[in-house]
Amino acid sequence: MSLSTWDGCFCLQCIREKEVGVVEDLGQFKRLVGEGPSCIFWPLQSVAGRLSLRVQQLDVLCETKTKDNVFVQVGVAVQYKVVTESAYDAWYRLTSPTSQIEAYVYDVIRSTVPRLELDAAFESKDDIAHAVLEQLQNVMKDYGYKIMNTLVTDLAPDSKVKASMNEINAARRLKEAASHQAEADKVRQVKNAEAEAEARYLSGLGVARQRKAIVQGLQASVSEFSEEVGGAKPKDVMDILLLSQYFDTLSVVGANSLILEHDPATVAGLQRQVGASFMTGGLEGRNKDLLS
Repeated sequence: MSLSTWDGCFCLQCIREKEVGVVEDLGQFKRLVGEGPSCIFWPLQSVAGRLSLRVQQLDVLCETKTKDNVFVQVGVAVQYKVVTESAYDAWYRLTSPTSQIEAYVYDVIRSTVPRLELDAAFESKDDIAHAVLEQLQNVMKDYGYKIMNTLVTDLAPDSKVKASMNEINAARRLKEAASHQAEADKVRQVKNAEAEAEARYLSGLGVARQRKAIVQGLQASVSEFSEEVGGAKPKDVMDILLLSQYFDTLSVVGANSLILEHDPATVAGLQRQVGASFMTGGLEGRNKDLLS
């Protein structure tokens, strides 16, 4: 068949929305066609391929170590798309754009993370992502790709390192809890001591007032008895009252089944001691009255 008698035909090709088609003429680049129907002269021309103009995401997982020799798995998400005006470069200059992107991500991660300690790496995720973004943007724009964003989605150390970090955190929290508990115990003991001191102070006031009331009552009784009974001396009245108090004391002590020495000499000695104590109590009461 000669070229003078050969006839070709026009073929209708449809390109999807957000795609660009690469048309070749006998293996040579001819033109780019956008979405919608396009006519090509078949079989000399053909749509060699289609490139998506939508934003795509590539997830890269890279293992490296930190400055303090902890191996971590760093997950990076790269969001990119084809630039329409540079679709020629995106189709013909790179065989595998994903492999190219992965290689640069590995290079940046393994040159950045080893300069940081583990805690600093967790705190610098944004810095790592920015370093990856800056590197990829400078390189991939020459190949017709625009890097939209890069995200460090994961930074995971070994499971044993995770367990040790959790134990350190738990120990620190237990230490803080013990400190708070000790402080609470201290406050509780101080408050108990203050309450006990206040109770003893009030008890002492009560005993002092009781003794003062007893002394005043005895004084009133002695005065009234001396006035009503002629010839009675205050000392005689005091002896009777002391003897009465002595018998009351014996009845109370006897209820507890205690054996006490009881003879006239004991009574006389007790009388002297009780009398001296009452006299002392009376002096204390008068002194308090003067001070008040």
